[in-house]
Amino acid sequence: MGRSYFHLHLVSDSTGETLIAVARAATAQYEGVSAIEHVYPLVRSSRQLDRVLSEIDTAPGIVLYTLVDQDLAVRLEEKCREVGCPHLSVLAPVHALLESYVGTVSRARPGAQHVLNADYFKRIDAMNFTLLHDDGQLPDDLDEADVVLVGVSRTSKTPTSIYLANRGLKTANIPLVPGHEPPPALHRTRRALVVGLVASPERIVQIRQNRLLSLNADEDTAYVDRDLVAEEVAFSRRFCARNNWPTIDVTRRSIEETAAAIVDLYRAHALKFIAT
Repeated sequence: MGRSYFHLHLVSDSTGETLIAVARAATAQYEGVSAIEHVYPLVRSSRQLDRVLSEIDTAPGIVLYTLVDQDLAVRLEEKCREVGCPHLSVLAPVHALLESYVGTVSRARPGAQHVLNADYFKRIDAMNFTLLHDDGQLPDDLDEADVVLVGVSRTSKTPTSIYLANRGLKTANIPLVPGHEPPPALHRTRRALVVGLVASPERIVQIRQNRLLSLNADEDTAYVDRDLVAEEVAFSRRFCARNNWPTIDVTRRSIEETAAAIVDLYRAHALKFIAT
């Protein structure tokens, strides 16, 4: 049975990130079905909406939207009914729930979640720190980090660090190499949560082989020797266990899942650190 496709129109008066995240989380649950995404960010005027309506007319499908301007929302809904497109205001049920609970109505502010507030600058600060402390750089600053990730090559340390930085956590990462001592500052850190990332040797070998292919490098190297990689992973596990650092197996985890687990560990660690 072949894969089927459908048009998915995502209409937002902001960046569209919320819609994209919701849509992809939902469509991922359906095997054999793929969405052809049409993303329309920053739709805040009738003229901008006209282009969207024309696209929907040309390629009918499901329409998800986040438009706080009611006039624009009504026009979009009318077009959807005209061409027979199922449509949903993704945030409307959430707003209705909040309004019934807090006893007040929301203010129509497109993109309000992107206001330059303290959280925004915290994320920028975290991102700068993380980029400067990637792959073992500036190790003497490790105790200024919120999180330090350790692991052998190709255990997703860097992308996980970037994701955590976007959540506002200053994250450093240190490569573990058998026979090479990590920086002394790693053992001295008390404030930062240290987490070991591990994966199956097979998964690491696969990723490393792909890396070598992209670089047109020789694949006949210890870097992708399955037995040697297994020794690296075993060394990494022992090293973390010896230091009582938690480990996370990233073999079958997405970056988002790994980061979520680390955030949970960090919250518990932060409370413990404050208590002491």
